[in-house]
Amino acid sequence: MELLPLVCLCLLSCSGDGSVVVTVEEGSDAMLPCSINTKENIEKLTFDWKKGGLEVFFYQNGKHYNNGGRTGQDKQFQGRVFHFEDELKHGNASIKISRTQLTDSGNYACTFPPNRSPSSVTLHVAPDPERSVLKDRTGENIPGAATEPSVIVLDQTEDGLLLQCVVKGASPKPKVEWKDSSGNILPVKDLKETERGDSYDIVLQTAVTKTDRYRCVVTQEEINHHIHAETLVTLNGEIILSISML
Repeated sequence: MELLPLVCLCLLSCSGDGSVVVTVEEGSDAMLPCSINTKENIEKLTFDWKKGGLEVFFYQNGKHYNNGGRTGQDKQFQGRVFHFEDELKHGNASIKISRTQLTDSGNYACTFPPNRSPSSVTLHVAPDPERSVLKDRTGENIPGAATEPSVIVLDQTEDGLLLQCVVKGASPKPKVEWKDSSGNILPVKDLKETERGDSYDIVLQTAVTKTDRYRCVVTQEEINHHIHAETLVTLNGEIILSISML
């Protein structure tokens, strides 16, 4: 993998303390620089990239996350971080983060254990205006993006007809709301949230008393994802005339 063509993908600058600042647009690739001043061959050495307490990339004598030689890489970076194999002989331990996300922004440290001082890189990922629009992004294969919620009608209660919305396996944690056709948020009758590792299952219930189109809306602002399911309920007093899933 060649290094030079990638430099155009990001803007590099230096902060007042000498650390490198890299600025890229969301969705593009970012090259984080790190090298040994002596330019010695590091193919047999070890270097480690971290973001705070998160493991970004670890290389040791030819073994790393991308060739099955290492485990422990943080889920956020899996399949998106690469080093420059041909540059190792020149002392270059730089990495590329592909398809950058807003959550990639932060301070990174490149270290050569056990006794070399770490190099610091600050990454700023600027929002892409198109990506900042809330919309259905299930077709973009974003990990954790909620799929269309499941909407069912439960029992008739003293408070009205009970509607239930179920969201499974969403990450980050979504906001789930019932709304009527005018966009009014309906009162919560019951809410159950279950955390399963990094994802969430949510069950939300509300009670309705009039004929209308009701929509269960799921929003994940961190990834600008917005999806819903809708049902038409036709009531005549306390009698259910019809229910249609839309």
